[in-house]
Amino acid sequence: MEQPAITDRDREMARKCLECPVCSYARRKQRGLVYFLVRFVEGGVCPYCKAYERVYGRKAHEPLP
Repeated sequence: MEQPAITDRDREMARKCLECPVCSYARRKQRGLVYFLVRFVEGGVCPYCKAYERVYGRKAHEPLP
């Protein structure tokens, strides 16, 4: 199955997720209430987290390489 093309809008939304203080904290700390919030709630609800996953190929709560 082919993956849908990544649009400029997806890239803009993924950038917002990178700048989001909640998601940034979760990526950096990898524990605590904020981490679980991003991992279990926002990942399925937040359109910015979904765009982040499409653009970067990893979940919003996973640490940066």
